Amino acid sequence: MSPAATPRLVIFDLDGTLIDSHADLCNSVNATLTHLGKPALPEAVISGYIGDGASMLVRRAIGDPEGDPADEQYVTEALTFFLGYYRIHKLDNTYVYPGVIESLESLRDANPDILMAVLTNKPVNPSRDICAHFGLSRFFFQNYGGNSFHTKKPDPHGLETLIAEASTLAGYPIAPTDTVMVGDTDIDVLTARNCGVRSVGCTFGLNPQSLLDAPPDHLAHTPADWFQILTLGEI
Repeated sequence: MSPAATPRLVIFDLDGTLIDSHADLCNSVNATLTHLGKPALPEAVISGYIGDGASMLVRRAIGDPEGDPADEQYVTEALTFFLGYYRIHKLDNTYVYPGVIESLESLRDANPDILMAVLTNKPVNPSRDICAHFGLSRFFFQNYGGNSFHTKKPDPHGLETLIAEASTLAGYPIAPTDTVMVGDTDIDVLTARNCGVRSVGCTFGLNPQSLLDAPPDHLAHTPADWFQILTLGEI
């Protein structure tokens, strides 16, 4: 990515990219399993389940990743408990990765016209609440979650919607080639590919090993790397 290719629009994933939320997600999953009378799972196992949204996280944790229709009532009970527990405990241990706010400020200061947004598979309300709590909302013109559309990442619909909204906000067309997706999993990279968008993979995230399955255009080992990748083209 060269200086000439400095993006006009940067879309960030949330969990594992802007925030480390794994402890609260893991605690909520294990509270759900306890509620269902099932044994708790190690954090390392649960962390590997994160990225496809709350429903898939719960399905994987209770052993129903394929969505057995016969167990839908059980899945609904589990998901309802999980969402209720997480709503209360989502900020117990979650924190913004060191350097995130400074990097976002640097990007905005270097290019005041740059537009930034969040696209996560986490439900939209907790995503917006978390960003508001940590003072991240001021950087983003939009924050969409896994229940904002009829599909989730890696389907490109959310990314396409953000590109269209950014174009309206900017007053000129923003193309996929003007856009970068930043995330910590193969889901984010595949979302970018499905939309013709460049990608930055965060190796400090919750599931960076998945980036081996879908290598991004660039790797960021810390949030500070975003500025170099997106504005200086040095990485």
